[in-house]
Amino acid sequence: MKRITLFALFSLFAAAWSFAQADLQPAAIVNLTKSEPITVKQFRTEVENMEKASGRALTQSEQKEVLDAMINERLALQAAEKDRIVVTDSEVNQQVNQLKNQMIQVVGRQPTDAEFAAAIRSQTGLDIATFREKLRRQLIIQKYLMAKKQSTIEGVKVPSEAEIVSQYNLAKAQLVRPDTVRISMIQATYGQDAASKTKAKELIDRLAREIGNNPSKFDEVFIRGQAPNSGYYAADEGYLPRNMQTAQVVGQEFINVAFSLKQGEVSRVIEGQRGYQIIKVTETYAMKSLDLDDIVQPGSRVTVREFIGNSLLQERQAEVVAKASQELIDELRRGRPFQIFEKNLSW
Repeated sequence: MKRITLFALFSLFAAAWSFAQADLQPAAIVNLTKSEPITVKQFRTEVENMEKASGRALTQSEQKEVLDAMINERLALQAAEKDRIVVTDSEVNQQVNQLKNQMIQVVGRQPTDAEFAAAIRSQTGLDIATFREKLRRQLIIQKYLMAKKQSTIEGVKVPSEAEIVSQYNLAKAQLVRPDTVRISMIQATYGQDAASKTKAKELIDRLAREIGNNPSKFDEVFIRGQAPNSGYYAADEGYLPRNMQTAQVVGQEFINVAFSLKQGEVSRVIEGQRGYQIIKVTETYAMKSLDLDDIVQPGSRVTVREFIGNSLLQERQAEVVAKASQELIDELRRGRPFQIFEKNLSW
C-alpha cells in the first residue's frame, strides 16, 4: 500500500482548511442597523437550492439576482427588528397548516409528518426546520411591508360591475361547466402482490352481493366502511367533471361507469389502479354555459360574477404589493447600506 507522507497529509488538511475559510468569507455585508455578513457558503447554498427547485443551473445574472434578494431580505429584517415586528410560533404553525390542507386536496387525506417533510424538501430543497425559519422571515417581511405601506395596499379599487361584465364577455366562451357528478365510493384496496389483489376482489364481491342494486344497502355498507378497522375504504369523493384531466386521473372505464348512472343509482364493481370500487351517484349536473349569476363549481357558493370580481381584485392587489415592495426596497437600499465582495464570488 502506498504510504501517505506527512507533507501530503499536511497538504490535504491545508486544502480542506482553505476551502472552509473560503466558505466563511463574506459574499456581502448588510449594515442597515448592524453589521450582518452573508457568507459565501450561505450564498452558494441558496443558489444550489434554487437550482434544485428549478432543475437547471442558474446563469451568472440569475445568481446576482439571488444575492440581491438575500441582501434585500436582510435589509427588511433589520428594519423590521428595529420597529419591533415579530412573528410568533403559532403564526408560523398556521401557515404550515394551510400548506398541509392544500396537500390534503392533492393526496385526498391528511399527510403524515414524513410525507409533508418529503414534499417540502422536494419542492424547496429545505428540511422542515430550515423551511419554518424561512417562512418565519417571510412573514416578518410581510408584516413590515403592511406596516409601512398599508394605506397603499388597502387602497386598491374594487372592480366595478362594468369591468366585471367586460371581463365576462371576453371569457364566457371558456366559462362552461362540464357534465359533473358527485359520487360516494366504497373501495377494497390492494397492494402489489397477487394475493392482496385476490383478497380485495373477494371482499368487494361480497360487498357487491350484499348491496345489489339497492341504494339503501349501499348506504349501510358505506357507513360501516367509515368505522375504524372496517377492512375497506368508504368516502364522499366529491364532484367529478367529465373531461380529459379527470379521465387521466381515474381512468376512462371509471368515467364511463360514473356517467352512465342516474342520480341515486349504484354501479357494478370497477377495477381501479389501487383497488376495486363500487360507487353511487348522489348529484348530477348537465353541461352548461355559465351566466354571471351561476355558481362556478358545484358544492361552492361562489358565482361567476364573484369569481371574476375576486380575480380582478387579486390581480390589482398583486400589482400594488409588487410596486409597494419595490418602493420599500428602494428606500432601504438608499445610501447603499451594504457591500458586495465580488472577489470572493465565482459567478
